[in-house]
Amino acid sequence: MAIKRARSLRKNSTEAERALWRSLRQLKRVGVHFRRQAPFGYYFADFACHRAKVIVELDGGQHTREDVIEYDAQRTAYLESRGYCVLRFWNSAVLENPESVADIILAAAEARLAPHP
Repeated sequence: MAIKRARSLRKNSTEAERALWRSLRQLKRVGVHFRRQAPFGYYFADFACHRAKVIVELDGGQHTREDVIEYDAQRTAYLESRGYCVLRFWNSAVLENPESVADIILAAAEARLAPHP
């Protein structure tokens, strides 16, 4: 069931998701591999790098509604409880400069992959 839903979400991705995906796919060359619409229990992450434990969420205008803000907070808490770092970006930021957003994401992933003393 989760695989079917993830496929549907990928097929119906937003313009911002498609723009960021083009940038994130390039990170594979440096060892940072992201998956689109990755299932996590009841939730689906827009993008997830399991190795670095980084999740990227893209937010549109609906994410300013009180009920959605509360849902997003619960979702983030769930994902963080599993050891993931959740990064959120507005769709407009991605559409205006997807490479800069990808640079921020890469820096976060590399920091989590770096050996700790």
